[in-house]
Amino acid sequence: MKAKICHFIGGQGMGWTGGIKATLKSLENSYLSQQFEFTIAPISEASSVLSKQRPEAIIVHAASSWRSLLTLWNLKFAAKLIINEHHYSAGFETFNVSSSGRFHRMLKTAYGICDRVIAVSQGQQNWMLKNQLLPAEKIALIQSSRIVDNFLAVPPKSRLSDQPFIIGAYGRLCFHKGFDVLINAVKQLSHPGIIVRIGGGGQDEAQLKQLAASCPQIQFVGRIDDVPAFLNQCDAVVIPSRWEAWGNVCLEARAAGKPVIASAVDGLSEQVQNCGILIPPDNPVALAKAIQGLVDLPPAELAQMGEQGQASALNAWDNYLSNWQKLLEAIV
Repeated sequence: MKAKICHFIGGQGMGWTGGIKATLKSLENSYLSQQFEFTIAPISEASSVLSKQRPEAIIVHAASSWRSLLTLWNLKFAAKLIINEHHYSAGFETFNVSSSGRFHRMLKTAYGICDRVIAVSQGQQNWMLKNQLLPAEKIALIQSSRIVDNFLAVPPKSRLSDQPFIIGAYGRLCFHKGFDVLINAVKQLSHPGIIVRIGGGGQDEAQLKQLAASCPQIQFVGRIDDVPAFLNQCDAVVIPSRWEAWGNVCLEARAAGKPVIASAVDGLSEQVQNCGILIPPDNPVALAKAIQGLVDLPPAELAQMGEQGQASALNAWDNYLSNWQKLLEAIV
């Protein structure tokens, strides 16, 4: 008989409608479905779901808060309880937290209620341990992933000397993702052959378009339904996030064989190994210098970066599934 596993996701924003749900659906359809029966639902429906079934484990993918502690406490009595920490990290704390002591107390309380906490990156795990948010033995490291087969199939791009250097950037248009940093960096560049294509939508879209109004080389392309096709057009990808517990955009770019420039924060730092350039977050000057440096590289060096990034992403999904299997087998 299969062990029952309930995944509860925050009911608003990108968690329920975006990447987290999509990844869990892929998990549900993987070979793990032969061993485990998965249920995926908004955390607001947890009481209803649990009234109909008795799972062996509950995994919460919603952001912890003082207000959510009672919900976690109630879930604790229904099954083994795990928090999958997609939200908080050192970078998040730097840009969002005015009282670290109070923030840490909240997280220590939330993590203390649970049987295990999943860190989505080594950087996030190091931050948890540095701040003594929970004992080391309660942390399980499962680097986030998604199925990357269609990204691995993106063919290498050869750029002729008279063609523009196309930089791609995509995601939610919000403060978190740092697209304003990218726009301000591009304003400092004098190279006429650089085009920056920004994909996605969000609450800061109008503000960002206004900021970029004087830069004809910046193009807003709107929602991207076919990300591999978008990446196929790019020579490199910039990820200017102010914080990023993991960062699947970086994984996708690596799998597509694209050199990356990324903020040296959280999970991004460990992804950019010999496949791009790390820069300080929220620093347009450093980003402009990195873009210019990448554009000036010989084509062979750019291609090598892309190949090394792609090689690093080959087993990402298999490793993700294997780590989930080990955790679930240990806890149920």
